[in-house]
Amino acid sequence: MKPPLLASRIEATMHLIPCPYCGPRAEWEFQWGGEAHRPRPDLSADDATWAQYLFERRNTRGPALERWVHRYGCGQWFHLVRDTVSHEVLAVYGVEDRPPDLVVEPTP
Repeated sequence: MKPPLLASRIEATMHLIPCPYCGPRAEWEFQWGGEAHRPRPDLSADDATWAQYLFERRNTRGPALERWVHRYGCGQWFHLVRDTVSHEVLAVYGVEDRPPDLVVEPTP
């Protein structure tokens, strides 16, 4: 019996991300786009406010709201709720939709 191809062994160990448009795909097809639902400061905001917006992140332990793009697939942006400890995807929703009720943002 032949051993499985290298590509199939690699994909068997990868996380699958459920694209809301294409279905589950391997993680290498996607790119993380940052925290979801972060309000952009007004253009007249001071430098400290912009620095906080650009460089500081919550670094949440547990469920986190994230933006993703299916870079090597349909090219669509979407949001997902991912547990940062287990990497389990808890929910997927569109960029214009509200986060699901199951999300309780833990304090950082």
